[in-house]
Amino acid sequence: MPRGHTALSAFRRASVVCLAAVLPLAWQALAEEDALRVVSLNPSLTATAQALGAGDTLVGIDDWSARTSPELAALPRVGGLFNPSLEAIVALEPDLVVLVPSAQQRDLRRRLEALGVDVLALANESMDELLHSIEELGERIGRSGAARERVEAIRMAFARTLPADAPRGVIIIQRDPLYVVGGGSYLDDMLSASGVRNVAGKFTDPYPRIAVEWLITARPDVILDASENVGPALAHWSRWPSLPAVAKGRVIEIEAALMTMPGPRIDDALKRMREALGESGQP
Repeated sequence: MPRGHTALSAFRRASVVCLAAVLPLAWQALAEEDALRVVSLNPSLTATAQALGAGDTLVGIDDWSARTSPELAALPRVGGLFNPSLEAIVALEPDLVVLVPSAQQRDLRRRLEALGVDVLALANESMDELLHSIEELGERIGRSGAARERVEAIRMAFARTLPADAPRGVIIIQRDPLYVVGGGSYLDDMLSASGVRNVAGKFTDPYPRIAVEWLITARPDVILDASENVGPALAHWSRWPSLPAVAKGRVIEIEAALMTMPGPRIDDALKRMREALGESGQP
């Protein structure tokens, strides 16, 4: 073989070795440069990003998530529902800001969009909205497959037909003034999927304020009380012994956190609600 050809072959082999070493580094640098930067202003959306395996895209989070998720505590905080910081958000140079549409954050959204920041507003009050928010966020952060799997798992957990003889119940959000879970919220679906007919389901307001007199007249068979730091539920509702739930000993305390996180693990919350009802003798 001619000497020149041998030298050329050696050069080609050396080039291949060099490229094999350099290309992974180049791709890594490109991936890091193009990595999605997401700021989340809502705990449920922060939890959704984590559940879909995209926690590494988060570069800024809401105060609540920082307090309750130790693995995220080192991330910059950008405020909460009532005090989001426009300056803190913009300083993080996000590719995407995700939030739940609300009157409190309407002005923030407008100002961010005026600055050219991409904002994704995802409602999650009803079950349909919640499932859509998981799928939409998954699509935007490159986790469509994981989002579809999560939504399917939730749908399967909630697939239950309410029997005609289902006990009648109510979820108490706050005692004084008295707020309950009405119709149209994901909690209404959770109660039905737990085998209980919501006596307040006729209200179009998802969380209506009602009078105690109405509750007495409604005569729920079971009361799920999610009030925070206000004393034992049974002692409180025993002041109205005519309530069937009191007479039957079916006043059940449940965690307030179970009621306030319409996130990607709502099927786990449903399981815990069913367990709480089971502990009271409720099928």
